[in-house]
Amino acid sequence: MTFSNLNLINPILKAVAEEGYEHPTPIQEQSIPIVIQKRDLLGCAQTGTGKTAAFAIPILQLLHQNNASKNRRIKALIITPTRELAIQIGESFHAYGKYTTIKHTVIFGGVGQNSQTTALQNGVDVLIATPGRLLDLMQQGFIKLDAIEMFVLDEADRMLDMGFIHDIKKILKVLPEKRQSLFFSATMPSDIVKLSEKILHNPEYVTVTPPSTTVELINQKLYYVTKEDKLKLLLALLENTNIKSVLVFTRTKHGADKVVKVLIKNNIKSAAIHGNKGQNARQNALNDFKALKMRVLVATDIASRGIDVDNLEYVINFELPNIPETYVHRIGRTGRAGAKGTSISFCDAEEKKYLRDIEQLIKKKIDVERLPDISLHEPIEKGPVVVKKEIIVNAKHTKITVKSPENGENRPNKKRKFYHRAKK
Repeated sequence: MTFSNLNLINPILKAVAEEGYEHPTPIQEQSIPIVIQKRDLLGCAQTGTGKTAAFAIPILQLLHQNNASKNRRIKALIITPTRELAIQIGESFHAYGKYTTIKHTVIFGGVGQNSQTTALQNGVDVLIATPGRLLDLMQQGFIKLDAIEMFVLDEADRMLDMGFIHDIKKILKVLPEKRQSLFFSATMPSDIVKLSEKILHNPEYVTVTPPSTTVELINQKLYYVTKEDKLKLLLALLENTNIKSVLVFTRTKHGADKVVKVLIKNNIKSAAIHGNKGQNARQNALNDFKALKMRVLVATDIASRGIDVDNLEYVINFELPNIPETYVHRIGRTGRAGAKGTSISFCDAEEKKYLRDIEQLIKKKIDVERLPDISLHEPIEKGPVVVKKEIIVNAKHTKITVKSPENGENRPNKKRKFYHRAKK
């Protein structure tokens, strides 16, 4: 099966070929004909199976064939839970639609809205949005959804996990009843099925892998290690020059920042990406990682489905997730679209219960590796703080000069000054 067997128009076939795609993935092969026939679709596909193209390509084709560009109104709406995912989907629409007349834009919160509202006012055919910013701009009058012909809810289970259900219901109320709807989710628990029933009309079903299973091509490894030795183990593994780039996952923002701090001190280029980082900082870090300007990207689970890096070979679970499905989403950043990948998980004593849940979900035991010699890998810690007092003659205050470490190092040239009232 090739893309030319899917009855795609020449502008899209040309763009797909330039992206290096020859054969559609199973989700693409099954979904594209259904969407082109204007049928509703319920797709269950784990991350990394190519489902963005499964809806982007047929949407672009339908809009192009209907001359949507002659009347620039929002005719296709894609809702996704995170900024990173929205940007990723926008990049896909740009790549597959560059030889069509279709215009798209991406909107999300955390940044100023001026550039987004300008794009909307200039007219777009496809809108890719996160729920909060979409509702905000709707309330301000910048967005009307009365011309919607196609609606996509992407990563539906993640949307519910992040608490967007009420926002989704508000958006559904203003959509035209007569529309084509596409619903994608990596897992299909009962609440997701109930939500799909409210959105879809007589849908076709596509399931390319059993729900919540991991990609077979991913080589999964496990190290039992104490919490205190995890940083040493990470440094030891990164001595392997074959690991050219690696995505590291932590459970908390503080944990991500701590890992980056140690890596930088050991001359390993890295950055953290999580909810406390500004949008520009997050996007710059992701761009540098994709361009191989940075070896390690450390992320929390807010980004576990929003990072799409071609040929990413390694994912490290520095901390195991407490929700087993999250493990599937994390390691799905590698082994994408048929490529090989390796996931490495660190498990301390407190995380063994998480490991049991993960192995029960994926229905397999993760191979345990022998712990390498980590005795030579001491994370660089903060140096001592040197404090000295100086009495200023003929002054009303005592000056205390503190030589303070910066970024964990004792740098004597860096000083902070504190003033206390001197005793008479």
